[in-house]
Amino acid sequence: MAGLRTVAAIALTLAVLTVLGTDMTHTVAGAMTAMVATFAIKEKQVRDQAVTLALGLPVALAAVALSTLLNSRIVTGDAFFILLIFAAVYCRRFGDRGTALGLIGFQIYFVSLFVGASVDGLPMLCLTLVLAFACSAVVRFAVVPETPQRILRRLRDAFRARLAQLVASQLELLDAGPEELDGVVADLRERTARLHEAALMIQDRLEEGTRDTASAALLERRIADAEIATERLGVLLLNARSAERANTLTLHLPDATVATSGPNLIAADDKVTATLRRDLHALHHLVSHPTTADRGTAVAHVRNRLLGYRDEEKLPRASTAVQDVFRGLGEVARAVLGLRLALDGPQDESNDSPATTRSREEFDAEDVALAGAEEEPEEDRTGLQRPTTRAACQVAVGSVLAMVGGEFLSSQRWYWAVLTCWVVFLNTASTGEILVKGYRRVVGTVLGVIAGVALAGLVGGHTWIAFALLLLFIFAMFFTAPLSYALMSFFVTAMLGMLYTLLHTYSLDVLVLRIEETALGAVCGIIAAMVVLPVHTDSRTDELLGTVLDRLGDVVSAAVEQLCGGPASDLLGRARDLDTALDDLRASTKPLTHPITPLRGRRRTARYLVALLETSAFHARSLAATAELVPDSRNVAADPRLGRAGQRIARNIEVVAAHVRDEPTGAKVGAGASIAAILKEEGSRTPPTGSVASRVLRHLQRVDEGVVGLARPLGVPVDDGTEPQPAGLRE
Repeated sequence: MAGLRTVAAIALTLAVLTVLGTDMTHTVAGAMTAMVATFAIKEKQVRDQAVTLALGLPVALAAVALSTLLNSRIVTGDAFFILLIFAAVYCRRFGDRGTALGLIGFQIYFVSLFVGASVDGLPMLCLTLVLAFACSAVVRFAVVPETPQRILRRLRDAFRARLAQLVASQLELLDAGPEELDGVVADLRERTARLHEAALMIQDRLEEGTRDTASAALLERRIADAEIATERLGVLLLNARSAERANTLTLHLPDATVATSGPNLIAADDKVTATLRRDLHALHHLVSHPTTADRGTAVAHVRNRLLGYRDEEKLPRASTAVQDVFRGLGEVARAVLGLRLALDGPQDESNDSPATTRSREEFDAEDVALAGAEEEPEEDRTGLQRPTTRAACQVAVGSVLAMVGGEFLSSQRWYWAVLTCWVVFLNTASTGEILVKGYRRVVGTVLGVIAGVALAGLVGGHTWIAFALLLLFIFAMFFTAPLSYALMSFFVTAMLGMLYTLLHTYSLDVLVLRIEETALGAVCGIIAAMVVLPVHTDSRTDELLGTVLDRLGDVVSAAVEQLCGGPASDLLGRARDLDTALDDLRASTKPLTHPITPLRGRRRTARYLVALLETSAFHARSLAATAELVPDSRNVAADPRLGRAGQRIARNIEVVAAHVRDEPTGAKVGAGASIAAILKEEGSRTPPTGSVASRVLRHLQRVDEGVVGLARPLGVPVDDGTEPQPAGLRE
């Protein structure tokens, strides 16, 4: 949508400027301004977008005027450019509006340098900027409107589509042969991860996209139920298909493979397999056709049958592992029903079975509890302002180096080096991230230059073909930005080739210079990041690892407290905070796991730690979802005996987190008896397989094993009689 909106704004600007008979230089300037004015604004509320766009126009006019007036005064102009770069980065501390205004100021200054603005042409250039901003406003608010409600609605549809894709993968897993199993499981993991990503995107838009807090909490709950239940069904299917026990599908340990030599418990009974295949097809229909899922008694009969698997007497006669699959199928059907109630409202209940009626009553009780929940205050985030100051200093120093070096390469196009130095600092927080981003930018630029040479020769003097390719490359730039930075850089450079063609300044020497300036800017950025207030990759990953452990401890402790009968709290909100922290950690470890890294041992350790944390996060989310049912559910009762297990896990997490932060405590991670054994010591019976209690114990056990598994590669002492050798991310 961002790419479509930007392309539409540029196209409208080109149309207006063409009607007015503007020359090519101002047409290009207008197109670039429309692009900046559109993509720079990231705020969610329409009113905030309008205010930022209105403030951006005087900022843009001031930037282009100062650039034009100072262009002939080299020292003064360069000094002001450096101050502008510092201010643009420093403004990020003021949120989305500060980031947008800083980006507009820098980019419009760059546009004036690119088109060679002069004092005589300044009035016309200012008028062009005004028209470009006006066209951007028309497209944003009228042609391709963006409201939080529309975005949330698209994300909800995307979540349903991802859910249907995941169920389709589970169908493939059911019938996959041994030679196909690895590929099917890989698809299953990828689709599970994408479903989780869609859930996180919805979480980010709930507050603005729903009418009140209760509606947001209800939708958050139903999305989490559907995500967790569907992932669990995949795990149960995989366990029944293979001799290997799986814990999660979102991320697997490095170099692990699925055992294919074990017995396929599902295929052992053709009748059971046929029943399961039929029910998975029915579930896929319910998910992928939400608008017709309540029409007719046949569909109601299918839904009733699936929900009936929540009752033990309705399960088919089969092995325990296969019965677990049918139990999981019933839980997914329940989650899908709850999701449809939250998204589509009340439905026909005339053909409900007792199992379906019971599920609806459970949802009604949960809805009442969620409506009465109090909203927790947000955390103070003022401490996050400090990185903006450091980044501003680093970018300023790097830009000075790039400016000096760029002048030696070209006195006319030195700004390419400065632009690259600026770009490599965007959305990066450590030296390693900057190094990887600079490397990818250079690779993308080299490939883009090759494409630009070929396209410029084909386009020649065909102006409108060049403009059409320009719009295509801009859309591709936005579309590929989340996927590959190198690919995005490729389209940026190819787009610049079209711009040079339109300005009749294209030559092979110019594009080669583009490569040289890009490489220089990347090197200057890396040098500045290493010298000026450096944040080393290991320090950054350790900091984020500590944050993930803190969030994990919060979720597990709060969930266990509520499972023990404690007060209700926003457990799913805590779980989403854990997911966000884990995403940040995963991004920070990319320099360690990149294929070009020479430290293979550290690469494997980083992947191993993230995999363990991903597994622990899944089970923590499942614990949170189960614990939130305690106050109002008929199936989940509080059990104070879980407190001891929760205390051990929380203590182990604290020990590992203290070690990561280099806080000497002398404590060891406890790795004694299993969680079930701890409860058995207190005289508790082992809960029956498939019950909620057994599921809770399984999740606690997996979190406990995950934390102990973290201790060994990080070099944390374990009290099982062994002293691990120090390893981990900092080795």
